Amino acid sequence: MAPAKVTNKSREQRRRVKSTPKEIAQRIKDMSKGIVGDIKKHTDPTFITMQRGRSNVEFDEKKKILQLGDKTTSRQFLNVAHAKKFMQTMLVSAKAHDYLQHNKTAAIREIYYELKHTIANTKENTFEDQTESDGCIVDLEHSVDTIREKLNLHANPKGTLYGDIVLRDKMHHNDTFNCSKLGRGGWSVMSRIEPEEIEFKSVNAKYLLMIETEAMYERLVEEGFPRKNNCLLVSTGGQAARGTRRLIARLHQEKKLPVYCFTDGDPYGWYIYSVVKQGSMALAAHSEFMACPEAKFVGMTLDDIKTYGLENVTERMKDGDIKRAKEMMDYPWFQNAEWQEQLKKAIKDKVRIEQQALANKSLSFVADEYLPKKIKRKEFLP
Repeated sequence: MAPAKVTNKSREQRRRVKSTPKEIAQRIKDMSKGIVGDIKKHTDPTFITMQRGRSNVEFDEKKKILQLGDKTTSRQFLNVAHAKKFMQTMLVSAKAHDYLQHNKTAAIREIYYELKHTIANTKENTFEDQTESDGCIVDLEHSVDTIREKLNLHANPKGTLYGDIVLRDKMHHNDTFNCSKLGRGGWSVMSRIEPEEIEFKSVNAKYLLMIETEAMYERLVEEGFPRKNNCLLVSTGGQAARGTRRLIARLHQEKKLPVYCFTDGDPYGWYIYSVVKQGSMALAAHSEFMACPEAKFVGMTLDDIKTYGLENVTERMKDGDIKRAKEMMDYPWFQNAEWQEQLKKAIKDKVRIEQQALANKSLSFVADEYLPKKIKRKEFLP
């Protein structure tokens, strides 16, 4: 079976079509039939997926998102170097098909344990570590042109949503609830956030504010920031998980909410913003679903240190921060004067400023002064 040429255009066209579990199960079945056909013809069975890694990731200047390129890779069963990975991929494919057929969902940790065992009459295990099954899941995603969540697989959820938005959970008795009525903790964002699972019944907000840290999220909720400023808060708790990125993208695309990102003033925080805005290299194939290229950065910046008199509450950058800043200077999406200035300043001054440093002014300063004024004046970085 010769490797098929899979182009960005064909992938994009198929992504625009709403895929049902039945359709995705059929794609897995069709892929499997091709492999069985190879076996019946006494031909070396071949599994084809997209090549991963930086060499096959492109930045689309027009769409302003990272995308996976067109390079494919194949795995032959009769190649000793490929055989175990081929077997593992078939196990994951069969189990995912089973989940779809029976309307079951599983955590990626669960599928690993379901499939892990010692092969009869050998000392060989199917999987030694979860990273092996995780890699097979990604290969299957690319092979049948879908996302992990539509294979009924998910990771541990991370992220919180708060504000005047009514959701309907179609997968749990059609529960309907307002995320501002769930207490200060808000709604824990699910890993699977597709329209067929979570429906936005109504949204009363002018914009969405993404926040890096849980502590700052809690501060803004306590200060009544969402109500006073008619906005939604989404806490990522560090790097945004897939479900949280998908939620932000859906709210922007479907409800036309502007997205503003509020992180620590350091290369790691700026990279969190970058992932929400442009996508990530690891998930470049899914940027259309998860990236929000029109997002804006509201803070923190290193300029805030002098503007707000925070010189005494800065932190020293670590070597990893400086290394990240140097790498980011070469990213195509940071090739503008504003970000180049911030990155150069980070490398030169070797200081960082955390969101919580604004408490040096007062606990309510961030909610009463910093964010409202910056947003009103549109003091954003691109």
